[in-house]
Amino acid sequence: MSRPPLPTKADSESLREQLDAHTMSGELVQPLERGRVRCVACGHRCLIPPGARGICKVRFNDAGTLRVPTGYVSGLQVDPVEKKPFFHVLPGSRALSFGMLGCDFHCGYCQNWVTSQSLRDEAAGSALLDVTPDAIVEAAIERDCALVVSTYNEPLITIEWAVQVFRRAREAGLKTAFVSNGNATAEALDYVQPWVDAYKVDLKSMNDKTYRQLGGVRDHVLDTIQSLHERGVWLEVVTLVVPGFNDDAQELREAAEFLAAISRDIPWHVTAFHPDYRMQETPPTNAASLLRAVEYGQQAGLRYLYPGNLPGQVGSGEDTHCPACGKVLVRRVGFELLEDRIGAGGVCDGCGATVPGVWV
Repeated sequence: MSRPPLPTKADSESLREQLDAHTMSGELVQPLERGRVRCVACGHRCLIPPGARGICKVRFNDAGTLRVPTGYVSGLQVDPVEKKPFFHVLPGSRALSFGMLGCDFHCGYCQNWVTSQSLRDEAAGSALLDVTPDAIVEAAIERDCALVVSTYNEPLITIEWAVQVFRRAREAGLKTAFVSNGNATAEALDYVQPWVDAYKVDLKSMNDKTYRQLGGVRDHVLDTIQSLHERGVWLEVVTLVVPGFNDDAQELREAAEFLAAISRDIPWHVTAFHPDYRMQETPPTNAASLLRAVEYGQQAGLRYLYPGNLPGQVGSGEDTHCPACGKVLVRRVGFELLEDRIGAGGVCDGCGATVPGVWV
C-alpha cells in the first residue's frame, strides 16, 4: 500500500480541525490543578493549560483532558526493513510503515518535513486517511510483511496510537518497531516496551547546543539509548552525517565511544545527508566522510558499523560480518538483500559465534 496522495493546499486551520477530530484521551499524562496537565510522552514534558497545545502541536488540553492522535495515518507504505534502517532485524523482510503528523523537533534537514512540520510550516501538509489498527495489520498480512513500523513522523507524540496498532500486530504474529528521534521519557518507554521488538534512535549530535537548534536536549537522547539497552529492547542507532553540522572528528569519535561504552554490539549506522527542506545549500555527504566515521567506530570497539545512503560506494561496509571469524553473513547493496547466512538463533554458520539481533 502506498502513501496516500498529497492533498491540494489546505490552510493550517482546516488541517488542525481535521487532526483534532482524530483524537482520544491520552494515557501518558499527569493531571494537575486548575485543569492543567503535564504530557509525559516525550522529553519536553509539556505543562499544558486548558485550551493550549504541547510543543508537538498535536497533543492538546481540552478542558483538563489531554487529547492525542488516533484513527488515521498520513503515510502507509511497504518498505524493506533495511530502509528503516534495521540491519539486525529479519533481513530481507518487508515492513509496513505507518505514520501520522507532527513532531517535537524542527530539524532543518528533515526528509519527512511535509508530515513532521505540518502544523508549523504552511508549505507542509499531508492527507489524512481514516484507518483502524485492524486494517493496518490486515494490510501488512496481505502484503506479506513480517513487521509493522511506526515512522515518518515522531512516534513518541503518537505513541498511544502506535501501541494500539502494535497490540493487534502482536496478536497476528507480527513484529513491531519504532523509528524515533529518541527524545523519550521513562514513562513512554515503560508504556511501549511490552509491545515493541526493535527501536531505532537517531543520534543527531553529541553537542547539546546543536540539539537545542533542532528543538531537543542531547542528554534526553543519550538517556534513551542507555535505557533501551538496559531494558533489553533491540536497539540500532543512526547518525546522519551532515557536512559542517555534525561531522567534526571529535564529535563522531564521542558518539562512537558513547555507544561502545554501553555495548559494542549496538549497530551504528552512519548515513549520508542529501540536501532537503531548509538545508538545500549544504553539500551532500561523500563516501570518504562515512568511512572516516566507520574508522572511529572501529577504534572505539564497535562490532557492527554500517555506512549508508551511498549504495555500492562503501566497499563491504553494508554487509554484516561475524564478530569472531569475520565471515560475511549478510550481503547487501543499499536496501537489497543479496545473501543471508545467519543460522537459526542468530549464529554464524561458519564458527557458531552469536550475532545479536532479531532473527526469527
